[in-house]
Amino acid sequence: MILLRHISFLKAVFLHSVTAFGGPQGHLGMVMKTFVEKRRDLTKSELMEYVSFCQMLPGASSTQVLTLIGYKRGGIGLAILTLIIWILPACTLMGGLSFVVTSIGNDNLKTSVFQFIQPMAIGFLAYTGIKMFKLAINSPITQIIMLVTMVITFVFFKTPWVFPLTIIFGGISTNFSSKRIPEKEKVKQREIKWRNIWLFVVVFVIAGLLSETARKQDWPHRKAYNLFENFYRFGSFVFGGGDVLIPLMLDQYVARPTAPKFVDPKLNIIRIDRSELLTGAGIVRAIPGPVFSIASFTGGMALKDDGKAQQLLGCIIGSVAIFLPSVLLILFFFPVWQYLKKFVVVYRALEGINAVVVGLMWAATLYLLRDVSITHFNMVSLVNISVIACTVIALHFSKLPAPFIVLICLGLGIIF
Repeated sequence: MILLRHISFLKAVFLHSVTAFGGPQGHLGMVMKTFVEKRRDLTKSELMEYVSFCQMLPGASSTQVLTLIGYKRGGIGLAILTLIIWILPACTLMGGLSFVVTSIGNDNLKTSVFQFIQPMAIGFLAYTGIKMFKLAINSPITQIIMLVTMVITFVFFKTPWVFPLTIIFGGISTNFSSKRIPEKEKVKQREIKWRNIWLFVVVFVIAGLLSETARKQDWPHRKAYNLFENFYRFGSFVFGGGDVLIPLMLDQYVARPTAPKFVDPKLNIIRIDRSELLTGAGIVRAIPGPVFSIASFTGGMALKDDGKAQQLLGCIIGSVAIFLPSVLLILFFFPVWQYLKKFVVVYRALEGINAVVVGLMWAATLYLLRDVSITHFNMVSLVNISVIACTVIALHFSKLPAPFIVLICLGLGIIF
């Protein structure tokens, strides 16, 4: 009966999961439109807080934000169900792609139908930036923080530590003023529940021990143990999303196996062809859902030589191991954060952190524009500019659901 109360929310999550193109930047705009403005599952301020909080943690930020919305509505159970519904379509598609690439080769894959999805994602991000600007940028110091963050993040966009460092910078900057204090209420001491963080550490240690033991003793299926450890480690330490995860996988599965001590093809280690991994990296940006779902594809490719059953196991291992750390971290740290933000120093820091988030949005908008043709005098550039502008206008002035905007852009890809 309790689950029935959340059926409409879970339907919205599923619809979001099959229409949320454009990576975490585009996802944020769709979350704003669907869960804030249409469904009112949370307020703009709460969304801003969730985004700020998730930027401080490693893992898939858009996935963490959506999981927190489920947590707010129905606790841990609904949060986990929200996560599963959100990642399942993308992980299924990317896992299936590993079988396609194995069977027919990656040269036969075409993605032209998705050519206007990135301009649409830029439009979503610009729309969210405008909305958040009105909410968070309301003083000279927040304007300065936003501009500094925008410049620094644009220049060092693919540097993983730029996100947590700018968050810290913003939080410290607004603590020099004594004007902002939280509403007066007694801050009650509360017991911190350590279960989730201990589970996070225990899984990390056990995964490492099993992986190392499997390597040293050369277990028959050692690759599966190595794969889980690799992706759990990636999910635990990656800041910056898929743009950082993909280079790590290239290093782990493409570059390292070419080292002199691993050259012998008889060694039972994970090797993935560079072109195959880059195919997955390209396709994952053209499907809805989290970019971290590339782990499903990579897991399948890692075990493809061990038979179809092992390849399917690789897809499952990649999907579970990459997202598990994100969930355990947010379910531990968010209740702690809810307690800490009642203190003056944390409350003042939130204003700077929110300004940083707006700066990150505008930096991401400018960064994505670099890869879209908008400066050439041809039909593609004209359509790209029109898609960006019309997406912002449609989101701002109409009640057109986000999925319909996605379908229109997919239709344009077919036409052109």
